This record gives sequence, structure tokens and C-alpha cells, in this order.
Amino acid sequence: MLKESEFLVLNDLRQAGETGAATTQRHIAERTGLSLGTVNSTVKLLQDRSYLHDGQISASGLRALQPYKVDNAIIMAAGLSSRFVPLSYEKPKGTLKVRGEVLIERIIRQLQEAGINDITVVVGYMKEQFLYLEDAFNVQIVINDAYLERNNNSSLMLVKEHFANTYILAADYYFERNIFSPYVYQAYYAAIFVEGPTDEWVLRTGSGDHIVKTFIGGSDEWIMYGEAYFDKAYSRRFAEILTEVYDRPETRPKLWEEIYADHIKELDMVIRRYPAGVLHEFDSLADVRAFDSGFLANIDSAILDNICAVLQCQREQITDIAPIPEGLSNFSFFFRVGEGGYVYRHPGAATQGILNRAVEAEVEGIAAELGLDATFIYQDAEKGWKISRFVEVTEPFDYHNQQHVQTALAMVCKLHNSGKSVESNFDLQEETNKIKQRLLGTSQLDFPDFQELDQRAARLYAHVQAEGVPLCLCHNDFYEPNILIANEDFYLIDWEYTGMSDYASDLGTFICCSDYTQEQATEVLETYFGRPLTQAELLHCLIYVSLAGYYWFIWALNKEAAGESVGEWLHLWYRYAKEYGIIAEQML
Repeated sequence: MLKESEFLVLNDLRQAGETGAATTQRHIAERTGLSLGTVNSTVKLLQDRSYLHDGQISASGLRALQPYKVDNAIIMAAGLSSRFVPLSYEKPKGTLKVRGEVLIERIIRQLQEAGINDITVVVGYMKEQFLYLEDAFNVQIVINDAYLERNNNSSLMLVKEHFANTYILAADYYFERNIFSPYVYQAYYAAIFVEGPTDEWVLRTGSGDHIVKTFIGGSDEWIMYGEAYFDKAYSRRFAEILTEVYDRPETRPKLWEEIYADHIKELDMVIRRYPAGVLHEFDSLADVRAFDSGFLANIDSAILDNICAVLQCQREQITDIAPIPEGLSNFSFFFRVGEGGYVYRHPGAATQGILNRAVEAEVEGIAAELGLDATFIYQDAEKGWKISRFVEVTEPFDYHNQQHVQTALAMVCKLHNSGKSVESNFDLQEETNKIKQRLLGTSQLDFPDFQELDQRAARLYAHVQAEGVPLCLCHNDFYEPNILIANEDFYLIDWEYTGMSDYASDLGTFICCSDYTQEQATEVLETYFGRPLTQAELLHCLIYVSLAGYYWFIWALNKEAAGESVGEWLHLWYRYAKEYGIIAEQML
């Protein structure tokens, strides 16, 4: 094995032989960062070992470098890049063009220019956007289907058999100069120095620049930034550790770097410091705009075109873009044009074919007319994207705040009694059956009490249908996130599921999305009616709590089948579907 100084001098002379660079000891010292004395003694040692001949690297010298030759590179490109909205809704971040080059293509070219041709790209979100790379650049594509459920540890788990002397990269890096080398001495993590406070991962080093600790946050620190390099010893141990911890629940959300941090004493890695301006990571649209002033004007984006057309603005006037995490059906983001704040809604893939966007757009206009939703500006009736005014929420809707509940119920009652209508029904049972058809042949409906739930819903639905309750215009997604409170003003937003329905469809949805007991649910129903309910009315509404719970439970299963988790909502809706169904049948 070579000492680091021996490797640096030998590798420098190898490069000089390929490029024709000067090979004086002073030039070697300048390029390697070693002292002139160290270069002098190292050159003499290498000559004594026959690694050099007449100042040139020999065949023996090349063999001595062989253990340090880079075998391959892995580029991780599976993630959604949620902080890069709105462009990440249309294409993966790694396929964006910055300063005239597609990010991932630039990385691949730089690797290949350095003689690294064994390149694996791990893809997931919008994977079809990367498939052309196989033929265009002769890379290998590996598909990660777990990218929504896990962090980037899942991408490395898929390709751990590739670990050797390996560069580990993200698809959205931009290197001002080619930092790759066909020979690397040891495992490292790239770093840049950040002046002032930072909330990034900080690196602490000991002797020989070996990393001894990592943690989040600090001030005036060297932070993890850019590529990593695994040598064979690191690769072997990291693959063992990753395999050992992968199935633990706490591992799912972790970056691979966090797994490294957890086992830092077993995984030897040094810091590789870069000066400012060599590496760039784009965490947000603002980052790339600061780097490439023409980026926004040149990027192909229907979303930006939509905003400009509706608000009569230029792309350069769109600022402060930030994702909005709330919402189960769609992706949304905040932005400003001038002093005005707005929200853009981009339809989610799992709702395609389920929702009638034309009816939604029509009812959005009705809701604005009735004073129920003053945020609405425009919706595309065919594609479903929507632009709304942003309101600063001053307090969250509280199911146990009497004034909140009274106001919300008064709003939905106003809708029900408005006399407005559309030529489209939203029937909970029919809509449930539509989604079940989509799930046929999947494992989503293969659970022990599915038939029990499904058959009970059919019986209860038959009962309420026989009552012949007149239909009225309903919201049908009437729950906490769609009720905004800004000081004294209330807004009922997001009319995706609207249509002519039984009035109890809204009440059932409101209750099955709460934590109400049966007694509390009855009190809410009395608030809506303004009086005690008859036994028939109470039964009718409790049946709709069960039917709504069942619909949203099946809806959640469809989301999960599309790879989009709804978290605890799925369990909540299952409980309301089952428990209120049993209550209703006992009353019957």
C-alpha cells in the first residue's frame, strides 16, 4: 500500500504523462499541495522502488496505483425533490437544464471524461424521463419503487452489490470544473465552508483529516456538500451495515449519510475540502435562479406559463415559491407576484379518472358567488390546475371549538339550501365502486374483513336510497384542511369532489374525519339542524358517517396503491366505516 504522499506524487506524474504537464518537483508540489521537501524525498523513494523511471511513471508504478483505480459511479436520481416545486411536478430535478446543460448529462459526461464508464443511475419518480440515458450515454438504469416510502438509503440498498471504489452522487449536482479522477486514495466526503449560521450537516475532523463526528447545525463550519467516494474497505463495511439496519422502522426515513453518522467509528472517511464556487447543490428554485439568471426564462414549464397567463405577469415576477405540504389529493405551492400571495394546485396522479374537473370549476364559481370561497381565481376545467389567492391562516380549524363548528356548518347549510345545481351527481356508493374497480387484481382489497365492510355498506346504502331524500349541491370533502380561518373570515376551499348529493354526505364526511364520539357526533348534527333530530334523521346521518368513512377508506387504499401514503387517515376512516356501520345496523 502507498502512503498518501506517495500516491499523490505518483498519480500526479501519471496525469502529467497523459497531459504533457511540467514534471519538475516544484510543479508537482504546487499541484499536490505537498511541500517541496516532501516531494523531493518521495520522488527518490519511488525511484528506488522502480515506480518511476527518468521522472516518468513506470509499469510498476501503474501497478502500484491499481488498488486506487475508480471502478464505477452511482448516481441517485429517484427522489421527488419536493422543495423544487413547481418544476419538480413536471420533470425530475436531475433532468433540468442549467446554463445550457441537463444536470445529469453534465455529470455523466464529466465522469466519462475522467475514464469512469461504469455508471449506474437509480431512478424512481418520473423514471421514464431518465430511460433515454441508457442508449445516449451507455449507463445502467436501476428502478427504485420505494422512493416515496423511504429515503435515499433505499437507492443504495438496490445497488450495494456495485459498491467498490465508487463515486456516490446525486443527479442534481453541478460541478464548475471536472472534479473526478480515475484514481482516488481513500474514502471521502466533499465539503465546503459556510460562514455564519448553518442548519446543514457539519463535519468534525481529527488527525489526518479523518471525519470523527457529524451533526446538524453550527456556525462557520465545513458542511457535507457534494459527492462522496467509497473505497473498497468502506464499501464492504457500509454494505454490511446497510443490510443489517435496512428493515428497522427507524431506518426508513434516514439519508444514507445518517446511517454513516450512526456508525462513524466503523466507517473510515476523510473530508475533501473544496473552495467556494466549485460545487453547487440546488435545493430550491431560488438557488438555481441565483446561479443561472436565465434559467426561469428558458425552462420549458406549462405551470409557469399558466401562472403568467392568468395573472398577466412575467416569469421573472414570480417569487418566493414554496411547497405546501397539506393536502392528500394534490400538490400545491405558494408564490408571490408583486405584493400578492397565491396558491397553485397541481392535480395528483391518483385522482385522475376519479374527479370531474369541469364540475369542480363550475362549482368553484358558485362557491365564490355564495361567499363561501373568496380565494378562487381560476381553474382549468379540463386539466384541473387551479390558482387561488393565499390567505394567512390565523388559527387551525378545531373540531371542538363551538364557534368554529357552528360557522362551518352554517356555510355548508347555506350551500345545501342555495338552490344551486349542476349536471353531475356525487353518489358515495357509486364513487366507492368506481375506485374498487381500479383496485381489482391488486392486494389492496385482500384483507380479512373486506367483505364484511363492503356488504354492510351495500345494505346501508340500500336503506338510505329507499328514503328518497332529495339531492342538493354538496362539497363532499368537508373536513378540517378545507376550512380556513383568517381572523373573523372563514373559507371553504377545494371543491374537487363536489356534485349533487345527499345532504348527509357532507355531514358524514365531516364527522368521519374527526375524533368525535357518537354523542359528540349527535350534537354536531343537532347544530346543523338547529334542533334535536328525529330517530329517522339520526339514523340517516349515522349511516352516512359509515358510508363516507368507507368511501374515504377505499380512496386511501387507491392512494396507497399509487405509492402515495395518507398516513393515519386510512386507519381513522376504517374505524368510522366499521363502528358507525355497526351502530346504524343495530338501530335498524
